[in-house]
Amino acid sequence: MRRRSERGFSLIELLIVIGILSVLAGAAVPLAKVTIQRQREIGLRRSLREIRTAIDRYKDAVDLGVISRASIETENDGYPPDLKALVDGATLLGDETGRKMRFLRRIPTDPFTQDRDWGLRSYQDEPDSNRWSGNNVYDVYSQSNGIALDGTRYRQW
Repeated sequence: MRRRSERGFSLIELLIVIGILSVLAGAAVPLAKVTIQRQREIGLRRSLREIRTAIDRYKDAVDLGVISRASIETENDGYPPDLKALVDGATLLGDETGRKMRFLRRIPTDPFTQDRDWGLRSYQDEPDSNRWSGNNVYDVYSQSNGIALDGTRYRQW
């Protein structure tokens, strides 16, 4: 039979284990935050690439004559008038049935602002402009004021 003093852990042993677990938990929290931010950055890059590719496809369709410039309300150098035009699509040239060529299923959500409201630049705007002239959509950027892990601002991506 064991004596009473031989059972269980001593107070010192328990304090050491709690201290070690606290250090490990303290190191895991910042790592989790960086991992979450990195995942959002990957999502932002993916969303920007998806929208920019759709804008390029729209421009190519206009240049190739697949969709008509006449179906575009304003003179916009072949770029879409807004992001909604990428989702709604444009009528195919010479198609009497009214079929449309669509470029996006939906406007992606910005992972940092949790909104579908992207910053827009037209072909006539300055490359680093934060104001959209409203003529067309040449480029998009995030409305987030955050700073990326690499030190750049999300607005500059």
